[in-house]
Amino acid sequence: MLLEPRSGRLAAWGNALLAGLASPDDAALGIVGEDTVHRVEGVPGEAGPVGLTLTLGRLRGLGVTGFRVALPAPGHPLGLSGPPEFNARALEAEEAVVCSGAAFGLVPEVYEAGPAGDVHTEVTWHCLAVREAPPADVPSLGEAERELAEALRDATAVLSRLDVAGSGPVAEAAIDAYRARVEGGGGELLAPGYPPRAVRVLELAQRVGLLISVAYENGHGGAVSASEIAARGEALRPVERVARRAQVAAYNAWVEERERGV
Repeated sequence: MLLEPRSGRLAAWGNALLAGLASPDDAALGIVGEDTVHRVEGVPGEAGPVGLTLTLGRLRGLGVTGFRVALPAPGHPLGLSGPPEFNARALEAEEAVVCSGAAFGLVPEVYEAGPAGDVHTEVTWHCLAVREAPPADVPSLGEAERELAEALRDATAVLSRLDVAGSGPVAEAAIDAYRARVEGGGGELLAPGYPPRAVRVLELAQRVGLLISVAYENGHGGAVSASEIAARGEALRPVERVARRAQVAAYNAWVEERERGV
């Protein structure tokens, strides 16, 4: 799963800009992150690709009042509202941003360019029409936090029994790198303006996502039979679904609170 989706960065920093808590330049830098450049195609009134600063300003002028995240997977259109064309592109990318206040959505397309040893990442966002309807299957922060705690407890027990919970030097290095990033202040999990509970839920969701990634990437571990490998997949799939739901709830918290008048 996506530990830090680009749609999450765009939604978080776009919301901070709308709230007056980030300048256009700071918002653009927060969205780009470690990528080289982000451009946006299909912005209303523009004939070709434009930068993030112009895009965010244009969307605000068109009535956009917030940005939500969608993290769909096959059979689970999490955060999407249609139409089918937009949903299909979002599903292919495994993520999207859906605007509130105006019927637009943004789907990233990622490219790698440059010679070996000097590869850089470029992102083109496609601005498309969306259906104005409630997003699919998005929980509240409270629901997401409870689901995560239960799923993490159950999955850890199953994965430990199957010896695939993340043992070995590769897994340990990945976990150490994540801890260093979080504990050492290697980047804000969310942009300014988000409630502390959203930060807490997102941090836990990303830890769960790391566990899932390590379990999948660390070989079969002790799961040497077909039935054990199947059991691992059955243990991971619902946890991955819960972690994606929690990520969406965290990134969408700013919009949800604003619409409730909090």
